[in-house]
Amino acid sequence: MRALDAVVLTHDIPEHGLKEGDVGAVVHRYEERDAFEVEFVTAEGKTVAVLTLKESDLRLMEGDEILHVRQMASA
Repeated sequence: MRALDAVVLTHDIPEHGLKEGDVGAVVHRYEERDAFEVEFVTAEGKTVAVLTLKESDLRLMEGDEILHVRQMASA
């Protein structure tokens, strides 16, 4: 994984309203920590969360996958 790659969350992160399968973008890779800064946004471009995650929290999006839309829970 590298900067600007689209990635898929492998598990829910309820404290940020994120669910397994949500798509984010790698904005930075920490080589020394094998970790990634990932931004998750709404369809309007509003940032939901920017999180530091491990490789096991993510997977690369595959070319034959279809995206799915869901409503964010109200705060």
